[in-house]
Amino acid sequence: VQLQASGGGLVQSGGSLRLSCVASGPTFDFSDYGMGWFRQAPGKEREFVAAITWSGGSTYYADAVKGRFTVSRNNARNTVFLQMNSLTPEDTAVYYCAIHKDNGIWYRTYHHRNFYGVWGQGTQVTVSS
Repeated sequence: VQLQASGGGLVQSGGSLRLSCVASGPTFDFSDYGMGWFRQAPGKEREFVAAITWSGGSTYYADAVKGRFTVSRNNARNTVFLQMNSLTPEDTAVYYCAIHKDNGIWYRTYHHRNFYGVWGQGTQVTVSS
């Protein structure tokens, strides 16, 4: 399985970006897996941003992005999205999408990066002040 993230770029403070992450691979059923978005700023650890269940029925957000970011998915297109609005310089980071390992422990672990098994290559988001 491979993940390909895209949509990053340079935007002014207050602007918006929409990230996409496409999954591909033989015998891989995208709709069976919860998905997460994480980010890593220079000199900082990779942190949880948002997550969505396999069906798309439930979404979860870090406090820092709640009300500004929206995670969604299109299982027919094997794609998960992250709509980011009202961006600030503090949102500057490399953003990663990832596939969660185990639905059975999803509700306890969706925000832990150690429970994600496949990661995309990351896409840079830079917000200027």
